[in-house]
Amino acid sequence: MTAFYAPIVMLPGGWARQVRIEVNHLGMISDVQPGREAQGCTLLDGVVIPAMVNLHSRTFLSAIAGLDEVRSDIPAVSRPWRELLQRCLTPEQAGAIACRAYIDMLKGGYTQVAEFHYLHHDPQGKPWTQGEQMLQQLIVAADQVGIGQTLLPVLVSHNGFGARPADKAQRRLVQDVDRYLRLQQALAGALVRYPLINQGIGFYSLSAVTQEQMEDVLEACDYRLPVYLPVAVSAREVEACLAWSGEKPAEWLFNRFAVDERWCLVSPAYLDAQERALLAESRAVAGMCPLAQASEGAGRFPVSDYIHQGGAWGIGSDGYLTPGAAEELRMLELTQRLRDGQPQRMALPEWPQVGEVLWRQAAAGGARAAGVMLGGIAPGLRADWLVLEQDAWLSHVDDYGLLNRWIFGRGSRQIRDVWVAGREVIARRRHALDASCDAAFARAMQELNAWPEPFRS
Repeated sequence: MTAFYAPIVMLPGGWARQVRIEVNHLGMISDVQPGREAQGCTLLDGVVIPAMVNLHSRTFLSAIAGLDEVRSDIPAVSRPWRELLQRCLTPEQAGAIACRAYIDMLKGGYTQVAEFHYLHHDPQGKPWTQGEQMLQQLIVAADQVGIGQTLLPVLVSHNGFGARPADKAQRRLVQDVDRYLRLQQALAGALVRYPLINQGIGFYSLSAVTQEQMEDVLEACDYRLPVYLPVAVSAREVEACLAWSGEKPAEWLFNRFAVDERWCLVSPAYLDAQERALLAESRAVAGMCPLAQASEGAGRFPVSDYIHQGGAWGIGSDGYLTPGAAEELRMLELTQRLRDGQPQRMALPEWPQVGEVLWRQAAAGGARAAGVMLGGIAPGLRADWLVLEQDAWLSHVDDYGLLNRWIFGRGSRQIRDVWVAGREVIARRRHALDASCDAAFARAMQELNAWPEPFRS
């Protein structure tokens, strides 16, 4: 048993002072006692809050973050730089990119990342000769860096509604159900050695799989696994689904599947009011990626209305290398204000402080989506927390103004220390592998820069 002491802690029921936190040998919180003394404890010198889950990440895409910010006549749906990356990326490059990105996630307040993985084959579209090498690199990167990981192997079989055949550009992605289930089974055996890594089920989209494939996968896999599905992410997807089935994507899904709290519907920007009500009632998690969706011009989901329906939600970075959780939440709130033409949208009668609602609900929703015991500082949850530096910026603020001041003020720069399962992984804004991961990332980027256009354009 290890004991920690913090002068101020954000607990599920509110803020508490002089808090003793006891953590067992498995890295789980066993007891939380406010009003105690610091004797015999490790001091957490600052404002302690629960860590966040990044519920949707395609880490390899962070290698090209920002490279598409060039005006051209190419339609937004045509992404040759992404196709080139998917076609050529090596496992070693993917591992170097993941190490750097995972450290940045830790520094930004995330201690668990749900990795949406679909580069299953080598560049020629053939199965790896030594297992799923790309997936292995992601596991090693998370383990070395010390971040929790929810691995989501993603099923891709088709290139359009109605089981349209996959094209050559998808050769690294495509699997049938049998191969996908063998991968899930092998992953379950491999992850026994990694206590901070779990697994889930991923479907690339409703247009990439059939109803029968989804049913076969869900029936064959452990019923407790999280299920991820991007749905209604674009107007084009909605139009294509309507033309094929006469139903909108989420409508089609809810009419055929028992969507419940283990599901995460990612980036559901184009749900109508009826579909949003179904989502809230199902207790599935709406996976918001505020900065990525804003970048795509798809930040349309009315989260401020959704929370009043009791809907669960969380945040993710998608394929972007973002500053951190605070910045994602700030963007989410500000896009709601722009949409509604009113300030302070993400607030509730019982929690009038916007920052409190943002952090508490996103932390709880992300933990549910990833299938991990996180989201708060309480017995039975993993000992993951952030220590915000209580400097001149925060020292004069009352307890319930702290998160507002932090999220809408300095953001990730305020995070000084990060703990995962009772172990400090970020100390005074530094990670032990900063230098080595930077060097490996630089080598990978040099290799990528040798690619032809349009990657460097």
